[in-house]
Amino acid sequence: MKRKAVWSVSPVVLLFGILSFLLLLTLLFVNRTVFWIAAAVCVAVWAYGFWRIRQLKHDLQRYVQGVCGQLNHQNRKALEETPLPVALVSEQDEIVWYNELFRRDVLGGTDRLGDEIRTVFPSVSTAQLSSRFLPQVACGSSVYALYTAKLKTSDEAGGYVLYCVDNTELAHIAEEYALSRPVVLSLYLDNGDEVMKDHRDGERAQMFSKVEMLLEDWANKHDGIFRKNAVGRFLILLEQRQLDAIENERFNILDKVRALPTVDNVPLTLSIGVGKGDTLYAADMQARQTLDMALGRGGDQAVIKTPTGYDFYGGLAKSVEKRTKVRSRVIASALQQMINDSDLVLVMGHRYSDLDCLGSGAALTAACRSMGKEAYTVYDPATTLATALVDYYRDYGKEDMFIDLDTAQSMVTPDTLLIITDIHQPERLDAPELYHIVERVAVIDHHRKMVDHIDDAMLFYHEPHSSSASEMVSEVLQYMEGIRLSRLEAEALLAGIMLDTRYFVMKAGVRTFEAAAFLRKLGADTIKVKRMFSEDMSIYRHKADIVSSAKSYCGTAIACATESGNGMRIAAAQAADELLCVREVEASFVMFAENGGVNISARSYGEINVQLIMEALGGGGHQTMAGAYVRDADVQTVNKLLQKAIDQYLTERARAQASQQ
Repeated sequence: MKRKAVWSVSPVVLLFGILSFLLLLTLLFVNRTVFWIAAAVCVAVWAYGFWRIRQLKHDLQRYVQGVCGQLNHQNRKALEETPLPVALVSEQDEIVWYNELFRRDVLGGTDRLGDEIRTVFPSVSTAQLSSRFLPQVACGSSVYALYTAKLKTSDEAGGYVLYCVDNTELAHIAEEYALSRPVVLSLYLDNGDEVMKDHRDGERAQMFSKVEMLLEDWANKHDGIFRKNAVGRFLILLEQRQLDAIENERFNILDKVRALPTVDNVPLTLSIGVGKGDTLYAADMQARQTLDMALGRGGDQAVIKTPTGYDFYGGLAKSVEKRTKVRSRVIASALQQMINDSDLVLVMGHRYSDLDCLGSGAALTAACRSMGKEAYTVYDPATTLATALVDYYRDYGKEDMFIDLDTAQSMVTPDTLLIITDIHQPERLDAPELYHIVERVAVIDHHRKMVDHIDDAMLFYHEPHSSSASEMVSEVLQYMEGIRLSRLEAEALLAGIMLDTRYFVMKAGVRTFEAAAFLRKLGADTIKVKRMFSEDMSIYRHKADIVSSAKSYCGTAIACATESGNGMRIAAAQAADELLCVREVEASFVMFAENGGVNISARSYGEINVQLIMEALGGGGHQTMAGAYVRDADVQTVNKLLQKAIDQYLTERARAQASQQ
């Protein structure tokens, strides 16, 4: 068979005939010699065209006869009289035959002989026909299931027989079933107690009543069932079709709650966990899990679990500090019991450990040793960014508190306890291998919860409102009985707090200063702590070069380091901090190449949530301090991706602000 269908040439032949007639008519009055020459050419072309069309018809007839020749009389009759629409398709994707049912039901009474099969079923090709069964193929407003059979002819490559089963009604039933699946929304007013704590009961009741009415109206708008579980806790039941509409609106209820006026002009924020499942119980359990994820990321957002991960909406507001220390006391008791039940305690942080990571780890190690347990802090000497702290301990003869990965792996026993600080993602640990061989794990971290968090820990202490892991450890150690900390541990913890708060400027809440006061009582010397932040001349030069190369972009500063190597990670982080001192710069981003990819250090004062921007590039972190690593890319490419992520974030923020007005 030829690629072109015989019947598709009819319009072309007609058009060619009209043009030929007009051309000859024009030449007849212009130049008779040229007229006779053109007439002879046209006759020759017409003769060849008719011969070629006849040849194509002959080839088509021969192909159909070849196909039918492979079938006996009963099969041919069954093929013609089958109660299902049937068609023959060649190896060249052409429709060469069909029965009357196919013409009437599938083609709508039109003739499509010679057309490609994708003109009838746009998603089908001969490569797919070899699968013998295509469960759902669209044809206009109908849906068919295609059953195929391979044919072999005597002189052609062969073709396929298509049996079409109309599944339109079943598809509609399946679609309706999917749209009617139960969805549970678990809602929590995550800062209601903090915002309304000092208000009168009447003001509190009035404010909570406004929130409740707003949520109830929103639920009624989407045909949902609204129930209040407790003060600040609500439940909404609806169907998947309503959830699709809510997603299209990008959960604008978050903006509406944030826009409610309060006495102190501190916005209320709402967190939503969305649960889906085959049963209401399964949907409710998933809603609770996604709500925990939303709260772990700082609140003011909605979280939906998908087959490939999570979808996040919102997260633009600043988180509000939780002032209660009840949980710290509970965690302290549980952690002390776990330490007592262990024969060895190992403390580990994230890759490229910093002062907050090693400072909190050193304090926990000292606390375990004061309880009579063997304990060590595990770190990588080749990649750590806190060598000043390790050297500080070495000066006091306590370098035995720090060990490397190989030593730690050789010491692991079935009763070993691994305490992970300042990180909750397995792949970003300083030694992921150690995490996989230790059975008993505890996690202490302050970063916003990521999708791939550690989910098998015996103890998971996660507080995104804390300034640092060192602050969290300082609180926990205060409630552990029999713990004795020296001045070195106090200074290590204070260094971690100062690093993550940038000398008590960022995210320094009431509990941050209370923790610092506790450490000062233990004898922490702020001068010695400040010296841990000292840098050598080469790093200082790198930092100066990065700052001088920065460029402004949409209220942010973006700098691309031209060099790489040792010290660049520290220089990039410090340069990002320095760029925030520039007027009208709300956030800073510093990029540098490393190991075939690009690292990004991001900082802000809180007006821009750099965590959301870094998440768009595969990273994460905190609202004011985040980072990302883009593999297999150069700085120029990542710079464009970063600008795109910034634009997307600013557009989303502008939309949220407009909805509040």
